[in-house]
Amino acid sequence: MPAIIERYQDLVRDAGGKAPRARDAAERLGTTEAALVASGALGAATPLRPDWGALIGAMPAAGRIMALTRNEHAVHERHGRFRDVSSGPGHILVLGPDIDLRLFPGRWTYAYALAGERPSIQIFDRDGVAVHKIYATDTTDRDGWAGILAGFATPAVEAPPATPADRPAPEPEGSIDPHALRTDWLGLRDTHDFIKLLRQHKATRRQAFGAAGADLALRLDPKAGADALRLAADQAVPVMVFVGNRNAIQIHTGPVARLVDIPGWFNVLDPDFNLHLREAGVAAAWRVVKPTEDGAVTSIELLDAGGEVVAMLFGARKPGQPELPEWRAIAASIVERHASQDAAA
Repeated sequence: MPAIIERYQDLVRDAGGKAPRARDAAERLGTTEAALVASGALGAATPLRPDWGALIGAMPAAGRIMALTRNEHAVHERHGRFRDVSSGPGHILVLGPDIDLRLFPGRWTYAYALAGERPSIQIFDRDGVAVHKIYATDTTDRDGWAGILAGFATPAVEAPPATPADRPAPEPEGSIDPHALRTDWLGLRDTHDFIKLLRQHKATRRQAFGAAGADLALRLDPKAGADALRLAADQAVPVMVFVGNRNAIQIHTGPVARLVDIPGWFNVLDPDFNLHLREAGVAAAWRVVKPTEDGAVTSIELLDAGGEVVAMLFGARKPGQPELPEWRAIAASIVERHASQDAAA
């Protein structure tokens, strides 16, 4: 651990005193983000008891916070309160109007509370990869926050791995029956059943998109997602923005307004919602249509080079409500602009 601290200090010094993001720093140091945090290089780090349902269930006491979930190419930050928290076998749900999470704690292993100017609770999986982070803000109930830390602080935990695990190999793509997959796709009654469809046919998402037919999945230019958000902002159409990893999914529902392009990144920088999308990480975008009991639901889904989901965009809706016609019109406009001639590539 002292070696990590010293090497991190050298990294900051070489950068002119500007600390890199923790994920980037860990990568440059050849270690894991969990090991970097646990070392104390980013500030005093208190291990927390890995009672995941209870920890997330305690978060309403903190009041307003900022929740952050990311993958390699997208970062999703949402301000609000933890509300309507529930746990079940293999999952934890947070269904508040602001903080909306689908959490899968099966691989969660380490958690630390960091002090300093931006106090946070950071959760990592068994490989030391960040799963989900919760930050205290100027509007956080600091007594409630302190109570959570006092209730979950633990004197000692197993040290996280110092060496990054090998990147997961892309899901293998075997042979599928396109006709059978399309038939079952057309029989969907809920968007949540799409994952079951993929499992049933042993198909990857990218493979299913390529086989279903252009009316159900049409490949678009990688810039289609950013352009869809620009149209939604211009027309004040509320959207749903999903960003996740294998252990957590975070959702924003509402408008987007302040869109900012920085070289290499497309950003939403609104007071309660920030999205940072690494443009080079988006290999393809798809317009996807899923039948439901409430009518067809349209999404713009962004995939990386390995076929993993970077982000998904929908029109704002709740179960039992039809899709916003304004969002459907935006998707149609995006298709006109960005449809690829090679939908199956």
